[in-house]
Amino acid sequence: MRRVAPAVGLFFTAPLVAEFLLGNLPITLLVGLVFLAPLYGGGALLVREFVRRTGRGWPSILLLGLAYGVFEEGITTQSLFNRNYVGAHLLDVGYVPALGIAVPWTLAVLALHTVWSISVPIGLVEAMVPQRRTTPWLGKVGLTVTGVLFVFGSVATTAMQIARDPFVASVPQFAGVAVVVVALVVAAFLIRPHRAVTSTESSVREVGRRAPSVWLVGGFALVCGSAYRLTPDHTAAWVPVVMMAAIAGVAVTTVTYWSRRPGWEPRHQLALVAGAALAYALHAFIETPILPVSTTVDRAGDVFFGAAAVLAIAVAARRTRQAPAGVTESVAPTGNASPHRFPTHPQQPAP
Repeated sequence: MRRVAPAVGLFFTAPLVAEFLLGNLPITLLVGLVFLAPLYGGGALLVREFVRRTGRGWPSILLLGLAYGVFEEGITTQSLFNRNYVGAHLLDVGYVPALGIAVPWTLAVLALHTVWSISVPIGLVEAMVPQRRTTPWLGKVGLTVTGVLFVFGSVATTAMQIARDPFVASVPQFAGVAVVVVALVVAAFLIRPHRAVTSTESSVREVGRRAPSVWLVGGFALVCGSAYRLTPDHTAAWVPVVMMAAIAGVAVTTVTYWSRRPGWEPRHQLALVAGAALAYALHAFIETPILPVSTTVDRAGDVFFGAAAVLAIAVAARRTRQAPAGVTESVAPTGNASPHRFPTHPQQPAP
């Protein structure tokens, strides 16, 4: 069981972060985790396994996370196109008739999936098992089971959404989603595998300013994540679009630059994950859950999941700190192809 424990952990961590840490679902619906896990957890686990099996890194994870977001919101929930999705009128601001989408909502929800539904859970669980961080966790059987669960979750979510709301996107819209998803997947795997170097090699080979402190990295992620979540959505359409684009641009540019510096280590990656997760946890206190509950119950859930996130981060930080020096991954793509992707002792994937 210990061999597949990280995979099981990711399977359930993804929906916990995506829906409960966010505050979108109240704690009273925690039993629904088993229904959410096949879609969210299956998606995150497939992204992680395919990336690690092919020797790729975080740029590929982010692109596949974006592909997942386009798939979920364009196919399963169809929120990108449904002007009355859950009665929230998400497309009222910045609607583009030719595409049938609202740019502010599209940018917001796709970022949520890319960062929080996929990347944050992967980064957090990988930090829990630092010596297996870049190795596959599943064998062929496990990968097949995960794929079946993901398909089941996708079909079930789509069926339930159509049962609740008869809206169905047009054929051109579905086709457009499929093209975008395929393009993102292809782009993710066009990024060539790169040789991860140890922190010692990094210090010897690279000259320049060292990576910043983990506290600065974590604080930066917290500020960027919070700012993105607090982007106003009841203003002129260009306001949230410009703000979200600016925040995303600053975040990507800064993290890419930092991750190329000598001294960038797994603890810096965990700091990014921690900052983003805490941004979600704090935003939960002003998030309105989709199922009405009393303020007391809502706050109790926010405190519970926020505390659980802090505890998980603390455990991950302790394990990362105690782990022997291993591979260092840059968040930026690299062209240094090498079949020797994992310099640490290889772990055999579970069945």
